[in-house]
Amino acid sequence: MEWLGRSAADLGRGIHEGRINAVELVEAFLDTAAAHPDGDRIYARLTPERARDEALAAATRAKDGRRRGPLDGVPVSWKDLFDTAGIATEAGSALLAGRVPDRDACVLSTATAGGLICLGKTHMSELAFSGLGLNPVTATAPNVNDPDAVAGGSSSGAAASVAFGLAAAAIGSDTGGSVRTPAAWNDLVGLKTTHGRLSNKGVVPLCDTLDTVGPLARTTEDCTLLLAALEGRRPGDMTGMTLSGVRLAVLDTMGMEDLEDAPARAFDTACQRLAEAGAHVTRLSFEPIREAMGFSGALFTAEGYAIWRDRIEAAPERMFPPILERFRAGRDVAAADYIDHVRRLKRIQAEWRAVTAPFDAVILPTSAILPPHAARLMEDAAYYARMNLLALRNTRIGNLLGLCALSLPTDTPSCGIMLMCPPMQEERLLRLGMAAERAVR
Repeated sequence: MEWLGRSAADLGRGIHEGRINAVELVEAFLDTAAAHPDGDRIYARLTPERARDEALAAATRAKDGRRRGPLDGVPVSWKDLFDTAGIATEAGSALLAGRVPDRDACVLSTATAGGLICLGKTHMSELAFSGLGLNPVTATAPNVNDPDAVAGGSSSGAAASVAFGLAAAAIGSDTGGSVRTPAAWNDLVGLKTTHGRLSNKGVVPLCDTLDTVGPLARTTEDCTLLLAALEGRRPGDMTGMTLSGVRLAVLDTMGMEDLEDAPARAFDTACQRLAEAGAHVTRLSFEPIREAMGFSGALFTAEGYAIWRDRIEAAPERMFPPILERFRAGRDVAAADYIDHVRRLKRIQAEWRAVTAPFDAVILPTSAILPPHAARLMEDAAYYARMNLLALRNTRIGNLLGLCALSLPTDTPSCGIMLMCPPMQEERLLRLGMAAERAVR
């Protein structure tokens, strides 16, 4: 059905104009997801009863002229770390098997009140602690461009649900790149919001100080509407933005190192098109990011292990060994070192704000690498570790510096370009993204 490949915004307009019935739309997505040969690798579980009830209510509102917003009646998927009342939420881990919350996560409750329909819960990296999406404990979601490759993580099923036409959009989370990497590897748009912009209440945590909620979708317009829906507000006017006179900085330090050929070529082509559209693209060095990246592993692992230590050590044999090893790396981080790193990171963030103040955004390839093949990741521990670090290296910069960031697809499959803006500047970022999207593709 043609509906399944359309953007969320287009489906919303179809519902508004009476060309699409929300009940028929949901049934089409549910039927397609249930019949898809990789459906079980994408969805941990569908929520058909909930989806049908919500669709019927949305269709009634549309008929009566009472739609609650531009995405009222549009079906979306939710990463399996967002609590759903009465429905299992297991975060891709056997440690949480059978966990059934009694209420929705705050953002899910807000989105539902705005008319978004919950299709189901998508597979993910175990406890969200990998950028690859490889999960032999539950399921490894497929990549839309390469059947042998991983989808990217940790929002792997979220990306696959949209890329394969099994959801109009998806809601994921991003602690070190978990929205942007799978978005890039599956030719989608992915928005990492500023920490604290969207509520994490009812979201299974990895690192409370870095966890963020964000959408994956076909277009920047979709991400704009989804952000508004997750906040329970009407979207602002995002039209009229051009790249004429926009100042973009390419971060040479670390971000352009060790690139595979395809991401490097795609990024160069994208920069050329941005310049042709009127942007001023210059190079920027920022050496303190090397120091921050050097101690970032201690920050992630120490906090993650502190949150999950009791469950992990009660049944470590139930975990995928590389994920277990990564969590356990945090148990030997000294409290004094952790505090010192946090203080130093705040100073680096201030230095970054000063250095980047003249620019409208900083740009990078979203990922330095193409999605690796799942079989080799399973067979080669050293390769797994190296690919996991490279998959998240560029995206992690935005998390460490407290930025908001947007990944856009390019004409090269599985290669994205990322724009980063100061914290709480999502509207500015999305306006830039809409203009850049037109230029790059």
